[in-house]
Amino acid sequence: MSERDDGEREFDIKWADAAAHKEPSARARMLAARWKENPPGPVPFRGDPDPVRHSRRRSWISTAVVLGSVAAIIVLLGYSGFRAGY
Repeated sequence: MSERDDGEREFDIKWADAAAHKEPSARARMLAARWKENPPGPVPFRGDPDPVRHSRRRSWISTAVVLGSVAAIIVLLGYSGFRAGY
């Protein structure tokens, strides 16, 4: 084959975009077939997530546990340093 034939056979995106009929993708065809039998329900643009109960209470409890653990470690290290005579 010559270079001229390759140039003529090269895919032309403008020609493809100008096509009168565009075939949907496989996923679009699959969803269309599925929704024909069982259409999806309405969905808001940004659906609210399920509310989490006691999230603030749990965050305060975890914060108190972490701070209590840090305080206990500081006290133990200070006590051990005091007993060692530093």
